Amino acid sequence: MHAFDVLGDPVRRRILELLADGEQPSGAVTEVVRREFGISQPAVSQHLRVLRENGFARVRAEGTRRLYAVDDRGLREVDEWLDRFRRFWSGHLDALSTELARGKRGRRLQQEDGQ
Repeated sequence: MHAFDVLGDPVRRRILELLADGEQPSGAVTEVVRREFGISQPAVSQHLRVLRENGFARVRAEGTRRLYAVDDRGLREVDEWLDRFRRFWSGHLDALSTELARGKRGRRLQQEDGQ
């Protein structure tokens, strides 16, 4: 399955968002996804399996619990595909960074002048 096919599903994207905050027990992931999407526990398990099998999530056992975390293999595939498009936004982000630095410097100078 192509990485964007995996990420095309809103449930799987939400699961990855949850895992991006750190390792999560499957029960906690299931609880959030069931509440937000109204799907069954077996359906959540199926989405977790798709994420695992396609390199977006990894699981480890801790006693009877299953702990899920982000696996960066799938994300690297996405990053590589996006690489050819970075030129469309990199310059804009660089300009934003420059403007933010100017604003911080300006506020600092105003504070120094006011003291």
